[in-house]
Amino acid sequence: MIVVFLLFFGGDRFLQWIWDFIYAERHLLLMSPHFSVCAAFSTHLIFSAPFMLLDVFSPHVGWLQKYRLSREVVGLHRWFRCATRILWKYIVGVLPFTALFVSLRRTHFPERAPSSFHAFRECVSCMLIFDTLFFICHYTIHKIPWLYHNIHRIHHQNRDTFALAAQDSSISELLSLQTLAFTSAMLVGCHPFSEILFHLVNTWMAVEDHCGYEFPWALHRLLPCFGGAPHHLAHHQHFKGNFAPYFRHWDYIFGTSLPISANE
Repeated sequence: MIVVFLLFFGGDRFLQWIWDFIYAERHLLLMSPHFSVCAAFSTHLIFSAPFMLLDVFSPHVGWLQKYRLSREVVGLHRWFRCATRILWKYIVGVLPFTALFVSLRRTHFPERAPSSFHAFRECVSCMLIFDTLFFICHYTIHKIPWLYHNIHRIHHQNRDTFALAAQDSSISELLSLQTLAFTSAMLVGCHPFSEILFHLVNTWMAVEDHCGYEFPWALHRLLPCFGGAPHHLAHHQHFKGNFAPYFRHWDYIFGTSLPISANE
């Protein structure tokens, strides 16, 4: 998340330098479904890795215990089994879908990078749209038993969440989430660089929501409009409420907000 912050607020020249690096023939890689899928899977693993290390060391480091949201510590065997399941679903589901999407989509790569403000505005707009679409779909799936059983049930097998489990879902749910992300970016009309930043933020937010830790510097502590890990853990433990992935306003408006104390 620090890297994304630097990209947003490092200045227009910094963004242009990064974009020039991408644009110099490397933008062709972005049109490759194999590269896109490998980058998405690798990003999820890299963002989850620090929390895996926390799970490894927290039983032996007393002060880490007070930041854990649940008593259960996820062992390495669960982490590796989860990673294997996700990788398999990426190969048999996400990769073919991405190849189809790339073949149908026509992306223009301008020479100029967006300004820092423009990139920030487009990324936040994507997050707000994604949050809204996700809330609608998530709420509907929980209210219709057939949809829950066939699409979402696998994700709820992890009652005590951990970072990698953010994408431990059925193939149909992974494809649905990918569709919502692509749709959000298309509705905003993002610059390709802004869209890359949105996907990075989207992945990090999903990891942080499932990480199982609540540190003083967590985003929801700094910006109360976000739900964060306690907000989403309550949803996993009670199978209801807190349907929005990032922000809290839709759950407040529709009366589906669970008190944070519900996860204790």
